[in-house]
Amino acid sequence: MILAIASLVFFGLLAAILFSENGYMALKRFEKEKLALMKTNEAINAENLQLYRTIKRLKHDPQYIESVARQELGMTGKDEIIIKFKNKGTP
Repeated sequence: MILAIASLVFFGLLAAILFSENGYMALKRFEKEKLALMKTNEAINAENLQLYRTIKRLKHDPQYIESVARQELGMTGKDEIIIKFKNKGTP
C-alpha cells in the first residue's frame, strides 16, 4: 500500500515537473523561442549595419550619390541625353 502511494506521488511529481506551466516542456519551448528571437535579432542587426553604411556613403561619397540618382531616380549629368529604344516584341 505504501509502495503504491509512493509510486503515485512519484509519478504525479514527475508529470508536474515535465508538463506543468513551468516544467521541462515549457523550458524547451522557451529555448526554441529564444533561438528564433536571436536569429531574428541577428538579421535585424545585419540590416541595421547595412543601412548605417549606406547612410554614411550617402553623406560622404559624391560618386555613390550620383550612382543612386542615376539608377533610382533616372537623373542625368550635365549635357547628357538619355535615349530609350522600344523593343519590337513589346506592345
